[in-house]
Formats: sequence, structure tokens, C-alpha cells
Amino acid sequence: MAKCCPLLHMIGRVLSGGNKRGSFGRPVHVPFSVVPNANEDNPSALSQVQRRAVSELLRVSPVADDLARRFQEAGFRLALVGGSVRDALLGRLGNDLDFTTDARPDDVLKIVRPWADSVWEVGIAFGTVGCQKAGYQIEVTTYRSEAYDRTSRKPEVSYGDSIEEDLVRRDFTVNAMAVALPEKEFVDPHGGLEDLAARVLRTPGTPEESFSDDPLRMMRAARFAAQLDFEVAPDVVEAMTAMAKRIEIVSAERVRDEFNKLILSTHPRKGLRLLVDSGIAGHVLPELPALRLESDEHHRHKDVYEHSLTVLEQAIDLEESGPDLVLRLAALLHDIGKPRTRRFEQDGRVSFHHHEVVGAKMTKKRMTALKYSNDMIKDVSLLVELHLRFHGYGTGEWTDSAVRRYVRDAGPQLERLHKLTRSDCTTRNKRKAGALSRAYDGLEERIAQLKEQEELDSIRPDLDGNQIMEILGVGPGPEIGKAYKFLLELRLENGPMEHAAAVAALKDWWAAQS
Repeated sequence: MAKCCPLLHMIGRVLSGGNKRGSFGRPVHVPFSVVPNANEDNPSALSQVQRRAVSELLRVSPVADDLARRFQEAGFRLALVGGSVRDALLGRLGNDLDFTTDARPDDVLKIVRPWADSVWEVGIAFGTVGCQKAGYQIEVTTYRSEAYDRTSRKPEVSYGDSIEEDLVRRDFTVNAMAVALPEKEFVDPHGGLEDLAARVLRTPGTPEESFSDDPLRMMRAARFAAQLDFEVAPDVVEAMTAMAKRIEIVSAERVRDEFNKLILSTHPRKGLRLLVDSGIAGHVLPELPALRLESDEHHRHKDVYEHSLTVLEQAIDLEESGPDLVLRLAALLHDIGKPRTRRFEQDGRVSFHHHEVVGAKMTKKRMTALKYSNDMIKDVSLLVELHLRFHGYGTGEWTDSAVRRYVRDAGPQLERLHKLTRSDCTTRNKRKAGALSRAYDGLEERIAQLKEQEELDSIRPDLDGNQIMEILGVGPGPEIGKAYKFLLELRLENGPMEHAAAVAALKDWWAAQS
């Protein structure tokens, strides 16, 4: 094992601005700039961050130390590793704990089964055993070696025998730190603590070797930049750009999952920019870089690409219950139909007629290729298709019938449609922005009034299928479906009807069919 120093002393030294030699003699120094709300003139804040970093690990010690002792008694080693160590140093460690060990998966199962509250083996083919204990979600992964099949769509798993061998094959140095347990020794052979201080993403080995082993790490660089608000080292960006096409070897499911994490992060614009600028987006989401060269006639100060990123950020600002993947995807993709529908008109204007319809079809096709669920594809595509509907509202000329259809067409996505529509205003013209906001306020007020009067959330005909068959004297068949559709249109157009009026209208329609 690499030369280690006691964890608590190490963290105290580096976070207080000291300069101490870490594993393999690398200097480890965390400047004051990395410590939130702390500087040389504010020692109390600095002490608070020191205590927080230490307390994050002390908080999980009862569970972590207990598990480590069980591995030790069985003749194996255990260490907290990767994102768990990184997040502890950043003061954001949650209840998901990642461990690494020299024990093989079958041995891990023998140790954790009598100890854990529950155990699952979903990842055992990749060397990972999951379990739950005292409210913590725990994953224990056997040391990995650097052996990969570089032509496979999925990384080949090969077990290693040392923690150093395991750490060197990890994606970035900030994720290549470990805390050996139960002795609590800090292992940092690649200067991860130094890079954490500088808020930079580097690879333990050369980025070319790392990305050849697992090309998904190129997307992971963009994801961590977005999650942590870190910068990606220039040599890493250079390798991503040169090797962008290699991302095509990665399975669609893995690409999708990594993209979701990026979109759901705190700073998705940062990660998306990196994917586009490096050329990776051109292989996984080509519709996004295609927006860069298009001029948006509604927002002349931004191209469609910049506009879409701004809409995404504005949609995030409207989220009420945490990150909303459907809303964020719809915000990012809402204008992807514009490149295909761009027309230069004789009067010099640029038009994008029906880009919402084309965009919905493109959204469905791309999300299908990325293996999203049918329900999510349906929801996001619907929002893309409806995102322009409000612009026909003007200053409130819509009839009640039009408002009902707006609610009916949006269905369960109405609240998201409200947020997407409001987010789609990125004009710098305050007067125009204010007018649009007031107009949408008026539409929402009308929807609320009609909902109170008519139960808009469950719009249906005034007669159900059984009543239609009884009144017409016919059995199940296509005629009943047509009658139902007729009554639904009548309901949308006129609102609720008295029973007798609905029966009379149905009979008149039936007579006309004969």
C-alpha cells in the first residue's frame, strides 16, 4: 500500500493551508480559495469547514468501521473510496457509501449477508455487491485492474490485488482517493486532494489511455464539471476532442444514464458546452450542436443553441420539487426542429414554420435511440410539440373552448407546459417580456377559473359509453367510438351540458349518420 498519513491530521493540515507531503511524496496543498466562505481574514469560517470535512467521515464511522472490522477479521482489506471520499472533503457526503476491497464478490457476500439489513446482487457481474444498513446505501466493489476489451461496448471486468492498482484505473484523480478502514489512513497516490483544491479534473494516467479503456469517461468529465462546477484540464479536453468518435462504442443505455446525470446537475450548461465543443455531442445528441449555426428570429441576440441553454436554465429556476428530468429535456430540445424548417422569406425574415411538430418527431427518434422509456419519450415529445401553442393566445382572444383544448392536449403535462412556456421567453426587451408574462398570467387565471367550474382535469363527454349504447340501442363497435368522440368535441366546444341536452344532441348526430 502507498505511504499513508492519518486522515484526520491530513485533512486538518491541508484545509488550514498547510503544505504536507501525501502519498508518493506529492505535495498536497489546499489554498483558501477552495474553502467556501473562508479566507485568511475569516479563520472561524475556515475552522468550521475543517470540522465539517472531518465530521462527514466521523458521521459514517459507526457503520463503516463496523463493516471494516468484519472484513479485517475475514482476512481482507476495506477502504472508503472514490466519490464518497471526494464528497466528504467537499462537505457533501450523503448516505450512499462506496467501498473497495481485495475480497472477491463471493467473499463479500459472505461477509455482508449476516450484517446488512438487505443485500442485492444486481452488479455482481461487475464485481459490485450492494446492501443497506442503518439507512445507508452501500456498494462494495472488488479491486479492479486495468484490463479492458477496447472493442467491446461494455468494459470487461478484471480483478486486481492492490488498492493502488484499483485507484489508477479510476476516471479522475479527485475520484482516486481512498480512506483505508478501520485505521482511517488517507491514500492519495495521484494528487487528488491537490486537484480538488484547484477544482480541476485530471485523469490518474494519461487521458488517452483512460478514454481508450472506457470512452464513457469523456462524458463523465462533462458530467462532473456540471455537478461540481470544476474545470477540465486542457490535456483532458484535448483528448476528448481527438477521441470523440470513440464514444460510439459505448452502449446507448450507458450514454443515456450519464447524460441524465449531467442534465440533472447543478450547472448543466457547463457540461453541455463541453460535450458540444469537444465534438462528443455530435455522436450522442447531434441535434444539439446543429443549433449553433441557426439564427432565431424571435431572439436575435442569441442563436438557437444559446437560446436553448438559457431556456434550460430558466426552466430549472422554476422547479419546485427538485430536478425534473422531463422538464429539463423538453427545455433543451424544444427548438431542435428549427434547423430542418428554416426558410428565408422574400421580405428578409427567417421562418421556422411547424418546427414544433418536426421537433417533436426528432425528439421521439433521438430519445428512442438512447433507450428512454416510452412514457418519458411521450411526455417530452408532447411538451416539445405544444411549446408554441401559447403564442396564439395573444392578449386573451382565446375562447373558453380553446382554453379547454389547451388543457386537454397538455393533460398531465400541463404544469410542466406552464414552466416551459414561461422559460421560453429570453428576450432582453423588458416591455415585451413583461407583456408575455402578463398574458400567460391571464391564461393561467382562466384555466384556474374553468377548472373550478368544470373539472377540466378530467374532461370527458357528458354521456359515457354504456349510456351511448343504451340511448342508440346498439352494442359495442366503431359507432360507439365515433359517438363518444362527437360528444367529447361538443363538451370541449360548449362546456358541460345538461343530461337532456346531451341526449338530444346525440340523437340528432345519430340521425344525421343514418
